[in-house]
Amino acid sequence: MPVQTSDIEGLLVVSWDRLYDDRGFFKHTYQHSELTQALGREPRLRQGNHSRSQAGVLRGFHIEPWDKLIYVPRGLATCVVADVRPQSLTFGRTESFLLGDSPGRMERLFIHRGLANAFYCHVETDYLNDVSEEFEPSGRGGVAWNDPHLNVSWPDLNPVLSETDRSQPTLEELFPGHPRLIALRP
Repeated sequence: MPVQTSDIEGLLVVSWDRLYDDRGFFKHTYQHSELTQALGREPRLRQGNHSRSQAGVLRGFHIEPWDKLIYVPRGLATCVVADVRPQSLTFGRTESFLLGDSPGRMERLFIHRGLANAFYCHVETDYLNDVSEEFEPSGRGGVAWNDPHLNVSWPDLNPVLSETDRSQPTLEELFPGHPRLIALRP
């Protein structure tokens, strides 16, 4: 099945085989009916976004009040999704994926609103995400890319960061005394 669940509730992995011939290749990026079946609800995509980042750039962890369908059609990126929803049973858990245009890479991630995501670009990378709401800056947040509770093994310990991403709070600062963080203390 092209849409698979993951260990984090609300994170889906979407992949289809590429069909190659002498002209190049063809592949689906998503099918509405398969996403609907996997989600148990109809997805709603309202805005498409495209960023291009140089090698060594890390963006995130961003927390947004909308669903995201992520695609890396060009380049290579380590994408990490973190469950930062304090009431979630998988709070503090992360999953990492290598996405890009080389053969064998997973092609899309569906990220439920409220989950945090970040990505590191190994080479110049185009990162597309379709979102369920039009951009509205209120309700957005973030978590430190190097939060010790998330314990992500990034490929670069000194990435290029925006000022916003450089100054994001840790989970401990956002949720002081959360029982899961106490259990996960580094």
